[in-house]
Amino acid sequence: MNGATAQARLIVDELVRNGVRHAVLSPGSRNAPLSFALHQAEQRGLLTLHVRIDERSAGFLALGLAKTGTPAVVTCTSGTAVLNLHPAVVEARLTGVPLIALTADRPVELQRTGASQTIDQYDVLGVPTLHLPEGADEATTRSLVCRAVATPGPSHVNVPFRPPLTPPDEEWPSSDRGGPWTATDRASTVETRPSDLPARTLVLLGDDRPERLARAAELGWPVLAEPTAPGGLRHGSLLLNAGLPEHLRPDAVLVVGRVTLSRGQQALLAAAPVVHAVGEQAFWPDVQFTATRASTWLPEPARLDGEWTQAWQTVVKDVSTAVDELLDTEPWPTGLHVARALTRAMPPGALLFVGSSNPIRDVDFAGERRRDVTVHANRGAAGIDGNVSTAIGLAATHDGPAYALMGDLTFLHDSNGLLADHRPDLTIVVLNDDGGGIFSLLEQGAPRYDSSFERIFGTPHGADLTALCAGYRIPHSIVDDEEEFRSALASPNGLQVVEVQAKRTDLRSLHERLKSTVSIVFSS
Repeated sequence: MNGATAQARLIVDELVRNGVRHAVLSPGSRNAPLSFALHQAEQRGLLTLHVRIDERSAGFLALGLAKTGTPAVVTCTSGTAVLNLHPAVVEARLTGVPLIALTADRPVELQRTGASQTIDQYDVLGVPTLHLPEGADEATTRSLVCRAVATPGPSHVNVPFRPPLTPPDEEWPSSDRGGPWTATDRASTVETRPSDLPARTLVLLGDDRPERLARAAELGWPVLAEPTAPGGLRHGSLLLNAGLPEHLRPDAVLVVGRVTLSRGQQALLAAAPVVHAVGEQAFWPDVQFTATRASTWLPEPARLDGEWTQAWQTVVKDVSTAVDELLDTEPWPTGLHVARALTRAMPPGALLFVGSSNPIRDVDFAGERRRDVTVHANRGAAGIDGNVSTAIGLAATHDGPAYALMGDLTFLHDSNGLLADHRPDLTIVVLNDDGGGIFSLLEQGAPRYDSSFERIFGTPHGADLTALCAGYRIPHSIVDDEEEFRSALASPNGLQVVEVQAKRTDLRSLHERLKSTVSIVFSS
């Protein structure tokens, strides 16, 4: 048994013993020992192996697989291949996802010699590198793997392999131990403490641990939640963007997790007399620099204002009616129409991944708040990269129908994610407005920049998504109205793309009408 094969089999065996059930492989030569070991584990029914030729796509696929809270592994060869894992590791670090990057490296004597595919891989992914010494004994190897699994958030295990990189014919005897070398357990309790927060406290829920978000949603104060958080009143950011009337303004705001979705959130926090921010110790939980108190525990209300809470519920009901009436008079389709229709049509128990940029905001503005649907998004760094792969990873671990909603640029950015060996039941809805629609809603979308807008922000591409999907052998359909859209969603069967073609020309004025509609409700 050569050293590289023995070490790789130990690593994979210990990963399995620690509960890892999904591994993503990008093929290469230097990581061949790991490739053989993972394939052997798959053949024995110990894990599911996903193979991707693009390391960036592989990283985000593993991110999606790990969003369940169970660690997932992505492995690649040495050199620039490793750097392509960085975006997914960044997202995992900001959101606490247990993603394990298992990278192959060259022997130490080849560093800084100009050897092919050889770079300095220490700490290159933005998280501390656990470097496995060459020829490490069983105890060291297994203990380091346990350490990687137990690390909160992502970890990077770097393994230098020396030739020969292919296995001999003899079998590697398994250890008699059935469990991990070192068993670890992480507390998942949510601590609450009595507080002196006023009765008129408003809760903002962002990106955080699911169990803490769920507990915060039940404290009794009115809740505005980003789409990935449970509960909450409908149209959260839409209400804040319109400017709250005096009778709804809180005396304090409790912020749980990272709230980054709208400028209305920022304005609310800037105006609030008291801001209590709750988040993990790894990050300062005060994105807007407005917190008067920060903690890792949730404050319990000493008192509640029932009339004020009822006023919030009444206004939200009236706003929902007004928004739905406005959208019913607007021509199909816009992102708001699609978000509303999708969130209404999904069956109970469904999973929804929402892409960055406009789609997550469309769901926030117009989507239904449903406790029977699990919503995910990459809100850590909020990039448009890797969204297709993340959605496929989530769908692969979900027992039920899964959906994804994203824009055309997000879809094109990660089209390599469609090159999948495992194709779960996932319907990807692509709102194709031929470019960057979100910029129409920002300062650069103002009329005075019309002469420059399309060239440097709108960026129309004219891509044929039908032909693209055909190249990947992915079923694709274009829907022309809401009835066709609902019909396309009704029969999920494997991986499919449903395209909704829209225009950006009226997007800015539509959102202005939407804001005016809410303001009218506030003043009535």
